[in-house]
Amino acid sequence: MRNTLFINFKNIMFSLALLLILQSQSAAQNVETKSPVSQKTMQQMVEEYKKWTRVRDDWPGLNRYREANSKLEKPRKNEQRIVFIGNSIIDNWINLSPEFFEGKSYVNRGISGQTTPQILARFRADVIALEPKIVVILAGTNDIAGNTGPSTLEMIEDNYASMTELAKANGIRVILCSVLPVYDYPWRRGLEPAEKIASLNKWIKSYCAKHDVGYLDFYSSLVDKRKGMKYEYTFDGVHPNREGYKVMEALAEKAIAKSAKKLD
Repeated sequence: MRNTLFINFKNIMFSLALLLILQSQSAAQNVETKSPVSQKTMQQMVEEYKKWTRVRDDWPGLNRYREANSKLEKPRKNEQRIVFIGNSIIDNWINLSPEFFEGKSYVNRGISGQTTPQILARFRADVIALEPKIVVILAGTNDIAGNTGPSTLEMIEDNYASMTELAKANGIRVILCSVLPVYDYPWRRGLEPAEKIASLNKWIKSYCAKHDVGYLDFYSSLVDKRKGMKYEYTFDGVHPNREGYKVMEALAEKAIAKSAKKLD
């Protein structure tokens, strides 16, 4: 108990120290420029601080769906529940094309910005505990973008394999999606991700063939000559628009139907 209180006290003191540093830096800038600190600048600092504390306190994002998971009833007899887990491409899907999920036993568990280690960390809570028959996993692009630090392709592959093994151990069939094509990340220019994505997709396809896992190839239908995403299917070169999701939905339904035939 005393150790827990000490750790919490250290976190509080560290957070307060960080906020004081930010304020002192702002005040120093104020003295140098002889102008008042704008409300917008202070607001940005507060928002950055809030974002930092959210990541510090819940790195895997377990709180995002905690309440929704607790309210989700167990699958009915003969229900073929399917969980979609991944990053913003899964997260945005239900907003840009909600009709794809309506009236079906489809459960969306995407979190924007996440990388494969974060998704792996919440895999039990957001997939296994929901008792689906099938899980659709779409991730990896944020790892290549370095959202949670440097990541090799081997590290991403290991996380894919770990999620697949966890699912199989709990009687859940797996569909691994290709990473969508990207020529350049708007938030991290110059990383040249196109070839890395192509290499990762080659590994995913091979892994699926060797381990009786469904492979959902979005890449081939969305890629352009530069190995980026076709203009008509995206609004920023990374995320699909509504038209892009429509292409993905037709492919997803085929992959799900194929995997469903293999259910016991």
